Amino acid sequence: MDSIRKDAEDRMSKALAALEKDFAKLRTGRASTALIDDIKVDYYGTPTPISQLASVSVPDSRTLTIQPWDRGSFPLVEKAILKSDLGLTPVNDGKLIRIAIPPLTEERRKDLVKIAKKYAEEAKVAIRNIRRDANDSLKKLEKDKTASEDEVKKAQEGIQKLTDAQVAKADQKCKDKEKEIMEI
Repeated sequence: MDSIRKDAEDRMSKALAALEKDFAKLRTGRASTALIDDIKVDYYGTPTPISQLASVSVPDSRTLTIQPWDRGSFPLVEKAILKSDLGLTPVNDGKLIRIAIPPLTEERRKDLVKIAKKYAEEAKVAIRNIRRDANDSLKKLEKDKTASEDEVKKAQEGIQKLTDAQVAKADQKCKDKEKEIMEI
């Protein structure tokens, strides 16, 4: 039963880590290298992340610079950024690709908050699915007569407390991200 609880705890932690990663990709008013982590460049027929083709840096809070190591990849990187749904426009000066992060409009901020809430809800659904899997495993133990009904009930209560705590963490992360997005 301890292994079931530990497994559930690990998987719930991973769901929260995935939520953090999703939140990092959401554009706030500040520049972050995480914004372009998922953008893939068609480099010699292979979808390659920008971070593997270039050095990416944040010189100030509103600018992102990308310096491809291969001169031939400049147009490819630019095209990939333009195609992405970030709504950013790269400027190529021959040595660097600069991306100015414009301040967000009120409407865009509200859209980003909706997306953040969707990510949080997906994480909470994942956590609840993990709870269901753990409870199913516990019921199987009871059915196989390897655990008593009382032990299973106690373990299920522990799993429920763990689930409630993780869902509360996801809600808190969502509130924090919403505050960060709405901050001007």
